Amino acid sequence: MDANIKLFIYISTLPESLITLEISAKIETESKFLSICLVNTIFFWYFAHSFNENVQFMAMTVSKTRDMLVDVARQLFARMGVDNTTMNDIAQASRKGRRTLYTYFKSKNDIYQAVVETELNKLYEMLLEVAEKDLPADEKLMNFVYIRLSAVKKIVFRNGSLRANFFRDIWRVEKVRKEFDLKEMEIIKGILKTGVEENIFQVPDVDITAKILHHALKGLEVPYIRGQMGFTVSEKIRHRENIMNLIFNGIKIK
Repeated sequence: MDANIKLFIYISTLPESLITLEISAKIETESKFLSICLVNTIFFWYFAHSFNENVQFMAMTVSKTRDMLVDVARQLFARMGVDNTTMNDIAQASRKGRRTLYTYFKSKNDIYQAVVETELNKLYEMLLEVAEKDLPADEKLMNFVYIRLSAVKKIVFRNGSLRANFFRDIWRVEKVRKEFDLKEMEIIKGILKTGVEENIFQVPDVDITAKILHHALKGLEVPYIRGQMGFTVSEKIRHRENIMNLIFNGIKIK
């Protein structure tokens, strides 16, 4: 006989009160089970939510501490020079102690690299703002050139790098700025592509042209910082006009 039929016959022979009791017991058991599941779910959600909040808080704390150490180191490097600044100097000035400092940075070279990266990130954000402006491509490119040069000059002066070891610092920075250089070339590439699409630029190879412009700008950094590209307003205007002519018209008579 089918098992379901047997069960039906069995239930039909039971007293009504017993059946009601069994059903009630079953419902009560299931309710307890559901209650336990609900409590466990709520507990798990609360634990996961609290854990996530704690992780975010710890990450923010770590980031703030690291940023503070980098800024303290930057100020010391600017005032005393990189070579004359020790890890002890940074630990004392930050009031965090050597243990905390070495938790974030293994050596002075590591923290110097972090200082340079921080400054370059600020410069990159400025250049992105220029690239995102609603301007014709030729005007945007000239803004990019001069805002970039001015920003580099400000960074150098703010960090006290114009010392006897200026050129040595430039080469030290070169080791760190490779990633920035690649990102900058991408911005220039984007401006050139827009100019081609707007029929403003005629560029045979955007990638190569972006690379040439990038390295040309790097070559202008030191003379621009030293004021060799014009001291007076009229001299600066003349230099700007010549740079515009060189970039947009070249030197060959057409």
